[in-house]
Amino acid sequence: MATKKEDTKPTKGGYFRSTFYFDGNQYSATGKSQREADQKAALKRDRMKRGEVGITGNMKVERYIDEWMEIYKKPVIAEKQYQDYKSMFKKMVKPEIGKLRIVDVKDIHLQKILNNKAGLSADRLGKLRSRIQAVFRQAYASRLISRNPAEFLTLPKATDGTHRSITDFERKHFLAVAENHYAGLMFKVMLYCGLRTGEVVALDWQDIDFDKHRIKVSHAIESGTDKIKEPKTKAGIREVPIPNEIYDELLANKGDPFDPVFTRPEGLGRYTNMSRHRAWVSFKKQLDISMGAKFGKRKAKDGKMRMTKVLSVVAPDFVPYCLRHTYCTDLQDKGVPINVAKYLMGHANISVTASIYTHTSDIAIDQAAALINGDDNEKNNVNKKAEGDNI
Repeated sequence: MATKKEDTKPTKGGYFRSTFYFDGNQYSATGKSQREADQKAALKRDRMKRGEVGITGNMKVERYIDEWMEIYKKPVIAEKQYQDYKSMFKKMVKPEIGKLRIVDVKDIHLQKILNNKAGLSADRLGKLRSRIQAVFRQAYASRLISRNPAEFLTLPKATDGTHRSITDFERKHFLAVAENHYAGLMFKVMLYCGLRTGEVVALDWQDIDFDKHRIKVSHAIESGTDKIKEPKTKAGIREVPIPNEIYDELLANKGDPFDPVFTRPEGLGRYTNMSRHRAWVSFKKQLDISMGAKFGKRKAKDGKMRMTKVLSVVAPDFVPYCLRHTYCTDLQDKGVPINVAKYLMGHANISVTASIYTHTSDIAIDQAAALINGDDNEKNNVNKKAEGDNI
């Protein structure tokens, strides 16, 4: 390692310095002797060439992603979303190009990553592409690379991944299981009032107006945490009607104003992120049994024979959000105007409500026919049918 002439003298502290240039920038290393300083400088320059230190185009993709996450994402997104970013990069991106230098990544590398994930939901593939593009867009803006290889990526074939309403068969068994399950009332409130999971868990008894038959939604559990905060948008603050189907049950369980409406079994307090997940897993297991899942015997580690599920009959896409989606569909079936449904759902944009309202049901078509024909008897029949299907 060649050093500048002035570097051959020790500094005031008694150390020697070795200076070198890399990518047009000056760097240095110090040591107790000039030889040691030169050796350290040589090692540092070599590591920079390999992309192990410094923010340069020679750094490995996996390291740049970590730096990008820490600097550009962690300060501005929720913890759950941050962990989702990390997981996606760890599982889908780093194994493919993590060991490459940023300057060596080509568009074909990135397109191959997307193509290998064909079949994921459109939403998941869209997130993967946008996150890859964000990483390389910043690398280009920081002049670490001369061109952006992620600029023109295209999405491969994806599954629909659309949330759905529950079927009549599923609703029948859902309500039957909810009658006896410890979290049954909580899930029924999601079905009958359209609340998100974080909103229903955050409810206190002071939020329920039994005189007006309304629930005031003003707080929610932050996604992925146990923190109670205001909804992400102002539209999330709203009042929703309490249908007759759950009014008496809520009233019978009424507690003190500042107590949570829904608590874990055995007096363990408000649901946590983990406990509400377990509640749904437990509920789906009972739903599986109710709907006719097949069971068989297996030998456990303790040597005893136990029953184990052999064939599940609950649809894999039956998730808590389906209850909220069903509520919106029921609003449409009842003839609730879309602008009112937007408010009741807590949507910030009416296009989100419209995307559900476009899933036209038989009841909505029958109502339209009754309106077109001006048939009062048909209108009454449709209304009775809708009332029997639970809102």
